[in-house]
Amino acid sequence: MRRSRLSLSDQVGEKGRYETPPTSELHRLLWIKPGTSGHLDEVRPGIYIGDLYAAKDRTLLQALNISHVLNAAHGKFNVNTGASFYRGTNITYHGVEAFDMPTFDMSPFFYSAAKFIKSALSTPGGKVFVHCAMGLSRSATLVLAYLMIEEKMTLVEAISAVAQYRNICPNTGFLEQLRTLDTQLQNGHSAI
Repeated sequence: MRRSRLSLSDQVGEKGRYETPPTSELHRLLWIKPGTSGHLDEVRPGIYIGDLYAAKDRTLLQALNISHVLNAAHGKFNVNTGASFYRGTNITYHGVEAFDMPTFDMSPFFYSAAKFIKSALSTPGGKVFVHCAMGLSRSATLVLAYLMIEEKMTLVEAISAVAQYRNICPNTGFLEQLRTLDTQLQNGHSAI
C-alpha cells in the first residue's frame, strides 16, 4: 500500500488557511522517513540531533566543531553528562530533565530550548547538538519546537524538514503538545 506525503496544502481548511492536523495525520507524516538513524545527523544547517553515544563522544563533537549541547535527557536517571562532562572542550551545555513518556509535559521547555538553539546558531561558527537517549523523541520535539518558534514553520513543515535527514518519532504526548504550540503560533499567541 502506497502512502502519500502529508503536505501543507493538505492542511488548508475551509477558511483557506493552515490548520494543525490531527495526531493521526502527524504520525502518517512520520512514517514516511527518508532520513537515517545514525548516532547523530545534521537536520538543519548547524543543528544536529543524536543519541547518548554521540553525546558521550567528546572527540566526535569537537571534530564536528559543536559549540553547544542541549541534552533533552539530562539528569541522574537519564543521560547524566552536564557542563562538567564537557569541561575543556569549549562546549556550552544546557540540560532539560525530561522523560520520554506521553504524560510528561515537555512544553515548559519549548521556549528556553528554542532560545538556547538560537543563541548557539547566532554564535560565529556555532553548531548545536540536541540529544536524548536515542535521538528520536525528546530531542526531536525540542528541535521541532525551535523551528516553529524561531523559524516560523508550521508543525507539518518542521516535521518534513527534519524527517528528510533523520528518522524521528516524538511520542504521542509530545506530538499533542507540539500541536498545541502550532495552534497557538498560528493564532498569534506565544507562551513567553
